Amino acid sequence: MVYPTRGQIEAAAHRIAFGIHRTPVLQSAFFDNRFESEFFFKCENFQKAGAFKSRGAINAVFSLDEPEVSKGVATHSSGNHAQALARAAALRKIPAYIVMPENAPRVKIDAVKGYGGVITFCKPTLEARVSTLKRVIAETHAVEIHSYDNLKVIEGQATAAMELLEEQPAPDIILCPVGGGGLLSGTALSAHYFSPATRVIACEPTGADDAFRSFKSGKFVPSVHPKTIADGLLTSLGKLTFPIIREFAADIVTVEERSILEAMRLIFERMKIVVEPSSAVPLAAVLEGKIDVKGKRAGIILSGGNVDLDHLPWQ
Repeated sequence: MVYPTRGQIEAAAHRIAFGIHRTPVLQSAFFDNRFESEFFFKCENFQKAGAFKSRGAINAVFSLDEPEVSKGVATHSSGNHAQALARAAALRKIPAYIVMPENAPRVKIDAVKGYGGVITFCKPTLEARVSTLKRVIAETHAVEIHSYDNLKVIEGQATAAMELLEEQPAPDIILCPVGGGGLLSGTALSAHYFSPATRVIACEPTGADDAFRSFKSGKFVPSVHPKTIADGLLTSLGKLTFPIIREFAADIVTVEERSILEAMRLIFERMKIVVEPSSAVPLAAVLEGKIDVKGKRAGIILSGGNVDLDHLPWQ
């Protein structure tokens, strides 16, 4: 398999710079003292459209030539990629056709509409999402931009870790959540190219542990009836992301729902920032002792902040 190169990741960083935030890296004395470690939180919850997904969406959309994008772009997504692609398309002044499950969070539906995305709703199953997207593409002739199984998307997601490593060189580990694997594969590639001694460890809910089981068995295990509050981590690994993760990620660990809630609340209370449940999964792994961080420098990618404040999970 051909992986994104160091040069392609660096080119992606230049390509997308006009349309994203270079998000801050925050520290917390509370977490450093509690775990006798030094943490660096890469705050993609402050990113445009509220999540790291803007990086990959803009890179993919602006990598296409004019004839390719003349009919617009399309995808299926439950939320963050939907928003990011709609915004990227608006920046390029082309249509974005978004297939969303009918139970997608209202805050994410409203954001897609706000960016001008044309939404087609479907039943909340992968089969329905795929079949509906095929119909939309047949009708519109738009280009599909998959939320994670797209090399240009992976290159874009890799820039988050690249920025983290520029600001805090050579951490011992980087922790990030894993769903479809776009962020994880990009993060693992950036560590490989820019900080080879840094171990990348992914964190996943026990109720949606297909990536964990795939990684441990060496064989693809699909996500079947996942159940977790971390709604951004429900999808299966992709044909592109799984091989990258197998080669470049150091490990994948799982965490319980109660730990995700505890971590999310602690981030709210101690760092005074809003994160969605998926973002809290890496810190949950630290809370559970799944990862040895004592005496280490640890980067944590807070993947997004798109949470419905009318339905916080501890209410």
